[in-house]
Amino acid sequence: MVGVLRCSSSSLPHTQARQEFTTILQLWSVGVMGGGSKITEPSTRHAPSLSSPLLLLLVLLAGGVSSLNHDYCVVGAGPAGLQMGYFLHKAGRDYIILERANHSGSFFSKYPRHRRLISINKRYTGHINQEFNLRHDWNSLLSDDESLLFKHFSSDFFPENDSMVRYLNEFVVRQGLRVRYNTAVRDIRRVPSTVQQPSGYFTIRDQHNRHYTCRYMIVATGMGIPNTPTFPGSDLVHGYEDLQIDPSYYEGKSVLILGRGNAAFETADAIYGVTNVVHMMARTRARLSWNTHYVGDLRAVNNALLDTYQLKSLDGLLEAAVEDMRLERRDGRIFVQFAKTFKQINESKESGEHLMSENDFDNFSLREGYDVVIRCLGFKFDFSIFHNSTMPRRSMKKSKYPGIKHTYEAQNVPGLYFAGTVTHSLDYRKSAGGFIHGFRYTVRALHRLLEWRHEGQRWPVTSYATRDLLNVLVRRMNEASAPYQMSAYLADIVVFRDDGETFELLQEFPVRLLARLEEMTGREAEEVIVHLMDYGPDFSGPDKDTFREDRAVGDPMEAHRSNFLHPIFYYYKKLPIETEMLMNWGKMPLPRPTRVHHVLEDFLTDWTAQQSHILPLRRFLEFVTRRDLRHHHAHSCLTYALTNGHPPPLCSLGSSHNVWSIHTLASPQTQTSGETEYVSPTINLTSSAVPSSLRPSAATLASATS
Repeated sequence: MVGVLRCSSSSLPHTQARQEFTTILQLWSVGVMGGGSKITEPSTRHAPSLSSPLLLLLVLLAGGVSSLNHDYCVVGAGPAGLQMGYFLHKAGRDYIILERANHSGSFFSKYPRHRRLISINKRYTGHINQEFNLRHDWNSLLSDDESLLFKHFSSDFFPENDSMVRYLNEFVVRQGLRVRYNTAVRDIRRVPSTVQQPSGYFTIRDQHNRHYTCRYMIVATGMGIPNTPTFPGSDLVHGYEDLQIDPSYYEGKSVLILGRGNAAFETADAIYGVTNVVHMMARTRARLSWNTHYVGDLRAVNNALLDTYQLKSLDGLLEAAVEDMRLERRDGRIFVQFAKTFKQINESKESGEHLMSENDFDNFSLREGYDVVIRCLGFKFDFSIFHNSTMPRRSMKKSKYPGIKHTYEAQNVPGLYFAGTVTHSLDYRKSAGGFIHGFRYTVRALHRLLEWRHEGQRWPVTSYATRDLLNVLVRRMNEASAPYQMSAYLADIVVFRDDGETFELLQEFPVRLLARLEEMTGREAEEVIVHLMDYGPDFSGPDKDTFREDRAVGDPMEAHRSNFLHPIFYYYKKLPIETEMLMNWGKMPLPRPTRVHHVLEDFLTDWTAQQSHILPLRRFLEFVTRRDLRHHHAHSCLTYALTNGHPPPLCSLGSSHNVWSIHTLASPQTQTSGETEYVSPTINLTSSAVPSSLRPSAATLASATS
């Protein structure tokens, strides 16, 4: 029997043959020929009969098929894997998604253990703009199908995980993604360069010993391995992954929870109403997400135990290292012991000295013992799927993650990319890259990088006339969801063309790659404006008073002191180089620019106030572009011309552009628009809109744009 069938649909002589070949692959993949795995793939035609000689021959040969070839192999059919599959499918690429379970989103079939997600499902915002609404939708994947927004699958603000599983599998079906289920990936290897594959390729083996070859590997498996440290007595601990979730099991018992994250507090929340006590122990103190602005820290929806602790109701939190503890079962209860280190204890016994430990004091906090000890110490990446020759390095910042570059490629394995939660080492505790509402955008950024690097498709841009610069940027800072969710990490880049007469808008680019923008996108660039969103450098943190009286800034002249999330514009006369990117400019995410402008923070996150937001931004843009960006009434054009001998630039666009009206923003569909500028109803931004007594002086304007 033939061991490998090498054939592609493009090599078949006519349409029927291509259809028959596709049918063979489908039959093989669903187990008709002994494979046992299932693949979902779009099909809009009836399967051809097995009557043709070609099809019968392929059926006979298919029993020996042991290799499948694809350009892109995506490992994992969770949110990140499906999001990548969507972009590859839309681009018409040759790809396959490999999933070990029999359905998508298998992680959510089990976790969170108490069934409630902590990702916000905000169905109403008062806006109809879908891009804006994604700023407050933490569960939806990106697609062109409005009916595939998560709000149509659950009405709960904090939905149950079953709704997520149903949503992800519906996403696969409606988008027609190619997912091969019941396929446990193992032994991923990179084969060095060959004449046929000068850049090398990857091989994969599954549990049925089937082999796959791929030009590029994208791992989107998430963080699914429970963190299980070993210490004396660790066998007495119940793991979060298999703990008893029925509260009645804990009635009248004393419980110790190891951990201080959302999983630990979720577990405490589920049982503290029926227990004697719940004590929680971890190395670090509790970090509250509303205080740190990091969604991975303790969320308010889970922190009821803080109330019972601080209101003296027996429950409590302690700080100690799990690795330094010892558990012993005595008289039916589990007792905790601590020492500085057990090595020191043993050495002191050998020398006859007595080393005092916490347990020697009669007021030791954990002296009464526990009926149940539960481990909730989070998850880590599964490195076991790689062969030793292709093992990615661990991240230097956080060893539970693989080490990756800002291009999402492994640091030491060319062609191996990561997507989703596993890329969170790049923005850990700084942005939302470890969560759906963040990594749906980083996956899109990865796809765009791959399209240029491997397919020759440049990063998409939209071109405008520079007279529309204010319109476009105000629209983006008020609507764009990617810079909002991935603050200080993904940014919009304005690239000036034609001696500044036009510009291209390059959206959602990883700012850490700014020095390599031309290399990463295929777009030449020199003079640029970078627009990103960020918090003030000293606004948040475990020791900060987030609710202090002076937490907000209201004076436009103090916009650079804004604390809450707000737009920031960096102007570079020349694109920074790699060495400059390594130099920190205070706590800012980019190197020192030629000019920088902060837009004043706003309680409503609505940056459309005429004098506080629009006017200072326009003056900044006029300063760096050396152009008058105002739009004028007919009478102001005449007055200006009589006073200065020539009209302002935009007065020359024709009479149809001289009279203002209430209008929408310039949009990518219109390309350039000389008659629009971003305004609130009844507001215009001409020079006559601001009384002379309120207009800033020349010195003030210079400082405002410094």
